[in-house]
Amino acid sequence: MTTAELPLVIVNPASRGGAGARDWPRAAAALRSHFGPFARRFTEGPGHASELAREEAGKGRRLLLTFGGDGTISETARGILASGADCELGVLPHGTGGDFIRSLGMPSRMADAARALRRGRGQAIDVGRVTFGDGSARAFVNAASFGLSAEVAYRVNRARKTAASYAEQTVRAALDFEFPRVHVETDGKAPRGIAITSVSLHNGRFFGGGMKMAPAATLRDGRLQVIVVRKLAPVALLSRAPLLYGGAHLGLDDVEHGDVSRFSARPAQAGAGIKVEADGESVGLLPARFEVQPKALCVRLPRG
Repeated sequence: MTTAELPLVIVNPASRGGAGARDWPRAAAALRSHFGPFARRFTEGPGHASELAREEAGKGRRLLLTFGGDGTISETARGILASGADCELGVLPHGTGGDFIRSLGMPSRMADAARALRRGRGQAIDVGRVTFGDGSARAFVNAASFGLSAEVAYRVNRARKTAASYAEQTVRAALDFEFPRVHVETDGKAPRGIAITSVSLHNGRFFGGGMKMAPAATLRDGRLQVIVVRKLAPVALLSRAPLLYGGAHLGLDDVEHGDVSRFSARPAQAGAGIKVEADGESVGLLPARFEVQPKALCVRLPRG
């Protein structure tokens, strides 16, 4: 077996609040019992997983696995996409949120996940893309959003990440959030103005550390699920937050949802700094265009 034929694991030692370095030896043992030999490389900071993935895929590596959170997965996917190479992505469960892993249907127990990856098969999934007014763009595999959800992501990434980080920062952000008015356009239809709490575009079903935000989203249908939460008073917003974890929020009068291939948004007030996040990372400000790239990335999925 050549070096390029060995699976390579991109390990984020800082994932799950720094537990990645401590947890990796146990994960490596589980992986070795199912895969046999493999290679591994450790990330050294933000963006490094993308660099490693692009380099390794460009050298002919056929299977890249991640051991980290949603950010590590997203970075690795972007590196594979940037390489243009025929390389497959697989994910091992770790990290704080685990939203994309849930959408993939991967087992949460490491030994089971290693077995599922070994027996799984590669399938092409859709990838989202957000493009900003200056022409810069960012791919995302799970979800992107703007409004309160992006403000929360910004705060979470500046604080120490824990399992409770998202809920804690949501409460804090909601209490002082200024609900903006935006103009949105869906699949070329006439623009309309709306005051929002948040707007999210989903490739995967889960979002924000386990919320089943887009129950109808699938990874292979060539569409994104859009969820629009109109302006809500903070008390109403926080009282309805538990509904998000089971997907029951879609029946609320203040929530709109549907599937799109392209969605654009701009602030109603020029210069308003409305943050945008993609796969949990702050990536820019509105105006922005969100669209889907059908079956752009090969991911190893468990056999059903």
